[in-house]
Amino acid sequence: MSHLFTHPLPWYIAGPLIGLVVPALLLLGNKPFGVASNFRHLCAALAPCGIEFFSHDWKRLGGWNLAFLLGIFAGAVVASEVAPPLALTLSPHTTAALHQLGLHDLTGLTPHEVFAWASLFTLKGFVSIVIGGFLVGFGTAYAGGCTSGHAISGLADLQPASLLAVCGFFAGGLAGTYLILPIVLR
Repeated sequence: MSHLFTHPLPWYIAGPLIGLVVPALLLLGNKPFGVASNFRHLCAALAPCGIEFFSHDWKRLGGWNLAFLLGIFAGAVVASEVAPPLALTLSPHTTAALHQLGLHDLTGLTPHEVFAWASLFTLKGFVSIVIGGFLVGFGTAYAGGCTSGHAISGLADLQPASLLAVCGFFAGGLAGTYLILPIVLR
């Protein structure tokens, strides 16, 4: 079984599988797809606090979306226990650029100088984790969904709002990478 997790699926298998999500959701009754909406449903189910954004009938969607969210977490736990340690390979150019920004511990999936519990009490860690997390959460709520929802389902459904949101996600990612990140990390 652990052999299954030694290599990622090739693009010609993973791409069509992701592409089949949209027709499957349409066949199942035009179900919405995306992680951000699942967190909204979870908040509405567990903490109906009177905030209008969370005041909706989460049961109407049948709870399948909460099962999807649970599956993401369960899959991560199984993969962390069964899969061999991930060997992350960065290009020499990327490694040099990260070193110039003061990031030297590149042994995990994220630089430990920024994304570790101890880093939360530094300026760069607080800005990256707390403020960055708030902005991501606010942005997905404001955009009406996250990158997976807009880029996979919304674009496949030819929704103009999803095209605008995806363009905004990419513009924000580029601005964050080339303008904001160098300022925060120095």
